[in-house]
Amino acid sequence: MAEPKRKKEAEKEPAKKPGARKLQAKVKSVKNEFNGFLSINRYEIEADRHEGGKHTVSWLLMERGHAVAILGYDPVRDEVVLGNEMRPGVLAAGDYPYTDNLPAGGIPKGETAVEAAVREMVEEQGLELKNTEVIHEGAFVSSGGTSEKIAIVFGTVDMSKAGGVHGLETESENIKAVILKSDEFLRRVRAGEITDLKTIVAGYWLAENRDRLRKQYAPKAGQGNKKKPGGPKTP
Repeated sequence: MAEPKRKKEAEKEPAKKPGARKLQAKVKSVKNEFNGFLSINRYEIEADRHEGGKHTVSWLLMERGHAVAILGYDPVRDEVVLGNEMRPGVLAAGDYPYTDNLPAGGIPKGETAVEAAVREMVEEQGLELKNTEVIHEGAFVSSGGTSEKIAIVFGTVDMSKAGGVHGLETESENIKAVILKSDEFLRRVRAGEITDLKTIVAGYWLAENRDRLRKQYAPKAGQGNKKKPGGPKTP
């Protein structure tokens, strides 16, 4: 008998119209708790509740500005370059800390994401980034814990010049170049072997755009997988 009652009560509830009320939130105060390479600030926020009314919350946020990650791709060789580096956050989480990720770095005031991408590729890989495209202008890294957004920029590189160990000593960087065929890179992304989110996003973007990029930047190489009529040549 309880089931019909619940249905009857549910029928009395007015249907909610999507977008009928745009919820609002505002910062009431900010208190700095720590300053260093990054800052930790305590925000007091007044926010609307979905069911009506307001509530005030106190929230700690890590803040250090915004960053850019770079997908460096050689369309002739069909290869990407990653950086293998010790990542403290991975170590703190209990995983093996030497991971393969996209080159990345902060965007200082006065620089665009593309300008920062070009600079970071030189610093972390010793390569010149050309033919840049913005994959994403900036997505939040973890919006419940930080205000940081990360942009992703694509560019072509000459992988014949890739290799070695790079990075700025002033930033304690020790980054080994990792050169992967695109098929192997995408296999690792799809298999979950890549655990860095920005690198995963760039991998799926490359999977959708690789043919276009090869046709655009290396048309002869882009035809390399097509079979020529008449079969293979006899040596």
